[in-house]
Amino acid sequence: MGLRTFVEGWPVYRQLTGTDPLGRGAAAKSDGSRALTARTEDADSVARSVCPYCAVGCGQRVFVKDGQVSQIEGDPDSPISRGRLCPKGSASKSLVTSPLRQTTVRYRRPYSTQWEDLELDTALDMIADRILAAREQTWEDVDTQGRPLNRTLGISSLGGATLDNEENYLIKKLFTAMGALQIENQARI
Repeated sequence: MGLRTFVEGWPVYRQLTGTDPLGRGAAAKSDGSRALTARTEDADSVARSVCPYCAVGCGQRVFVKDGQVSQIEGDPDSPISRGRLCPKGSASKSLVTSPLRQTTVRYRRPYSTQWEDLELDTALDMIADRILAAREQTWEDVDTQGRPLNRTLGISSLGGATLDNEENYLIKKLFTAMGALQIENQARI
């Protein structure tokens, strides 16, 4: 490498002689930095989501490549977070892609010491059966003076802080229709 090549490769020289006098563009780039690409550049698709951690509801962009989550970043179009995420939200890719993440329904029968895997439909049927049984066993038509109650105190609902308004509305309608009185959301507690 000659002296001329060395000097022309020097960022200050490129800054002073080129079209980038502030040194914030081409003058500051090295061969290595020119070869860099964004982590999200090769994504097949992008889905919008909401961060699952707290009640703020920061927007996220979920980048997918070959059917797998490749990166999760803040959504600059979100009116709540405007592209910013806290450290937990920034690390939410590991929540989805961790090899330690449970991807099956795990169930431990009463008095058992072993967990077993269940099909999702089986688990949902068990939940529905238990809700209906609890409602049936604890249903109150009228009070002691004959006034109508039409309620159950045997089931309740506690919603999560990351549920959006539509999900909370549907949960409230469902549990009210089932006669439950104890309906609360973690975001309000």
